[in-house]
Amino acid sequence: MRYARFSLVAGCGLSRGLHVWMVAILAALGWENARAEEAGFESLFDGKSLAGWKANENPESWKVIDGQIVCHGPRSHLFFISSDATQPALFKNFDFKAEVMTKPGANSGIFFHTKFQPQGWPAQGYEMQVNNSQSDPVRTGSLYNVVKNFLAPAKDDAWFTQEVIVEGKRITVKVDDRTLFEFVEPDGVTGTRKLSDGTFALQAHDPGSVVYYKNLRVKRLP
Repeated sequence: MRYARFSLVAGCGLSRGLHVWMVAILAALGWENARAEEAGFESLFDGKSLAGWKANENPESWKVIDGQIVCHGPRSHLFFISSDATQPALFKNFDFKAEVMTKPGANSGIFFHTKFQPQGWPAQGYEMQVNNSQSDPVRTGSLYNVVKNFLAPAKDDAWFTQEVIVEGKRITVKVDDRTLFEFVEPDGVTGTRKLSDGTFALQAHDPGSVVYYKNLRVKRLP
């Protein structure tokens, strides 16, 4: 989370008590300032429930605790269905961001351009890996089975921002605003592991994995 920057001019005559009070107020407003900086983004998670999301097999692998989606349990995928009950979720070009925290040994993933299916690993779209220390060497930010990153860009037990931007055939993956890579999908890709359009899904990989998600948001691009 980034806070808006403010500066206090030296010698302006503010008392220490007033200065401390102003700092507290600015910190309290930090969340609103961060949101204001992200004009055009829509929230995909209300922080209280899984409204708008649908789990397939093993729905017990998903809980909402203290404003966070907690992923812990046997294989399951949580699909974003819609923030509007009258219209299904459909995203083509976008900037998607999520705050993520992994526990040691955790493995998860964020799918995009995918569609709901009642069981199994999602067959459509790409998976952006979430894994900083699990035995699978393919680390956070990788496009699974497409672009492999073997160096973890974040640490367990600490929040980080994971981001994917899709514009036409170009996929850009970032962690904490640092670009890991840009991948341009070649022409002629067959099968369902390709760019098209669709929704997002989070992955509960196995009972040994614990991952936390919050502040999931997306900005639609032309």
